[in-house]
Amino acid sequence: MEPITINNFTIYFENQGFKALNKWIKEHQPGTIFILVDDKTMENCYPYLMPKIETTARIEVIEIDHGEEFKNIDTCAGVWSALVELGCDRNSLMINLGGGVITDLGGFIASTIKRGIPFMHIPTSLLGMVDAAIGGKNGVDLGNLKNQIGVINAPVMTIIDPEFLKTLPQQHLVNGSIEMFKHGLISDRVYWNDMKASHNFHSDHFNSLIYQSALIKSDIVTMDPFEKGARKALNYGHTAGHAIESYLMEHPDRAAVLHGEAIAAGIVVESYLSVQYADLALDSYKEIKEWYNTLQLNLSFTDKEVLEMIELMKYDKKNTNGAIKFVLLETIGSFVTNQEVSNEMIMEAFQELIN
Repeated sequence: MEPITINNFTIYFENQGFKALNKWIKEHQPGTIFILVDDKTMENCYPYLMPKIETTARIEVIEIDHGEEFKNIDTCAGVWSALVELGCDRNSLMINLGGGVITDLGGFIASTIKRGIPFMHIPTSLLGMVDAAIGGKNGVDLGNLKNQIGVINAPVMTIIDPEFLKTLPQQHLVNGSIEMFKHGLISDRVYWNDMKASHNFHSDHFNSLIYQSALIKSDIVTMDPFEKGARKALNYGHTAGHAIESYLMEHPDRAAVLHGEAIAAGIVVESYLSVQYADLALDSYKEIKEWYNTLQLNLSFTDKEVLEMIELMKYDKKNTNGAIKFVLLETIGSFVTNQEVSNEMIMEAFQELIN
């Protein structure tokens, strides 16, 4: 698979990525290489990575707890302190080895320590490979509000190696695949169909779907690196989905969901809104709803809960002048941005999750 170049950084695949990493280290001679991991990737992924790094530089590993609840400024402060104590300078390199939490948080930390040091992403989750580690978005949550603090700053490179997927349980593979389905919905009907027909996460065919997903996101990011227009499409399903995710984080009595699972529910809500406001064909909506039903998430919310989530939607970064703005589908494969809808229709759309 050929490398993918986005503006000023490159995505490498499989062993060509580690060759590029070692070439960069040889050329730039970092004094210290910091590897950010969580407790899961330290156990399951770090042993696979280390033999692939060729260097005489000092290597320091910084480990944090895993989970979205640790993607916050408090964790950043702890890592910043560790970096300073371990002698980080502007000739250091940070490698972020993990899923979306590690790459989002690690990229933000690297972009801000010493006013910025070079960093690389090595995503170990499917969600990280097709979404979080591509595009230069780095940041943390503010309380239960998703990704409110951050910067857009590209890594030196991203290395995608599907071998890491063998460390993941089935639920996390399905979770990551939801962003891939989203890529099909916003840009490519054929890709959407290919994803629906794919059932083996550990195959050359699925690896090629990962590559295609990375291409789709890369093409959009290249057109709109700072999310002024077309890049907003990547947030399809996320206005409602982030509200669901934030609401459940705030209510520990309710069962938590993974990011992709919340986005899948958001896709249903926003697809229903697409029928009402963007002329999405009813047959296309039914097709999306049938896909969602196969996930068996069984999410449902009362009207009171939906009203609380509408309040959370007001913090969405796509909004302007206090108005909630949605990305909606015109067809499977095309979208419109900056769509305002009524609260009453949002509440109606949420009822589709239980029908």
